[in-house]
Amino acid sequence: MGRDTLTGSRIRERRLMLGLRQADLARQVEISASYLNLIEHNRRRIGGKLLVDLARILAVEPSMLTEGAEVALLSTLREAAADLVQPVAELDRVDEFAGRFPGWAEVLAQGQQRIASLETTVQTLSDRLTHDPQLAASLHEVLSTAAAIHSTASILAEPGELETEWRDRFHKNLNEDSQRLAESSRALVSFLDESSTSAERRGVPQEEAEHFFASHGHHFPQLEEAASDARGAVSETLIQEADSLVSEAGRSITRAALAQYCSDAKAMPLTPLAAVLAQQGIAPMALARHFGCDMPTVLRRLGALPQNVLGGEAGLVICDASGSILFRKPVTGFALPRFGASCPLWPLYTALSRPQEPVRRDVVQHGRNAVGFDCLAVSWPRQRPDFDSDPLYHAVMLILPSRTVSDRAQPVGASCRICSRNACPARREPSILKEEF
Repeated sequence: MGRDTLTGSRIRERRLMLGLRQADLARQVEISASYLNLIEHNRRRIGGKLLVDLARILAVEPSMLTEGAEVALLSTLREAAADLVQPVAELDRVDEFAGRFPGWAEVLAQGQQRIASLETTVQTLSDRLTHDPQLAASLHEVLSTAAAIHSTASILAEPGELETEWRDRFHKNLNEDSQRLAESSRALVSFLDESSTSAERRGVPQEEAEHFFASHGHHFPQLEEAASDARGAVSETLIQEADSLVSEAGRSITRAALAQYCSDAKAMPLTPLAAVLAQQGIAPMALARHFGCDMPTVLRRLGALPQNVLGGEAGLVICDASGSILFRKPVTGFALPRFGASCPLWPLYTALSRPQEPVRRDVVQHGRNAVGFDCLAVSWPRQRPDFDSDPLYHAVMLILPSRTVSDRAQPVGASCRICSRNACPARREPSILKEEF
């Protein structure tokens, strides 16, 4: 049953919610109770003045009676059903369920969203526990100190008398190791309790740079408006004023990324680019011809545009020839691991195997919220090759959300450790999640 045929069900649920008798509501809109009964059982279509009068008495907008649940609510309910291993009966009646029981539909949808959020948190924490270098160092310090204390205590507990000099030395070592363990434990607890936005918790130069870009929305009006010869000075000012850039390595990475941003902005100025996008939409090849630039420049530039110019969200990932991620701009629904290797099935890595050849794929990242994406990728040489040297390639991937998930979409993950896709030929290690897909 479609949403447009459930107006009567919504009228009935709203009437019951307000505690109105059917006869009282019928009298207020000047129709018979029997006719209202037919309407409430979806046997009569209504519109015009009658619909407006009913909506006024029921204290809702007319559109709430005709359109019912939002598309996002219905999508969330379908995702909740799709997460179950066994087929769900009456899945085709989700519109009717949302129309008849909007309150329960909201409860289920919110529960589904909370489960998805918690699952994402677990995945992120697992990724961090596995690969975060600062956390690994802290844990190693605690464990090694505890092992030293255990060893010293075992010696002191052995039967027999120790010479006074050796016993005092062991006691001194035990005291020093205990103090070191206490300090290490406090440091570890402090590290885990810190805000995720603090510079100390980020700890990695690349994360400093990524936080800097995220704090600016990956778009810099100051650089867009500055003259070409002044952009270097403006970039340096932005870097020096950034509290998130606490290390010289982080500033160096940011400086190189801003230089690339300025180069792309010079090749594709914002004002004419916005005009072309408004006319023809996102057409990378046409944009490359229009501005006379290469495809990597187009993809990087599109990934850096604000949503009001691009017309929606966009993610961006750049890697080097080893597959290591150099830069990432997240997009809702597409999980990007903070540490460790990413999914080898990403079109980003296919582009590395096809130098300078554009690659376009529909992909779907499986999980509790399976979302489709249109991924465009290409690799390019970072330096001109010589007879005695091999070319050094980087690759870029633009990630655009799709309105629907294509049947031909290629399934991908984030990284093997937190990927729930079963029997994947590219899997490197077992997943910590229950494999259901």
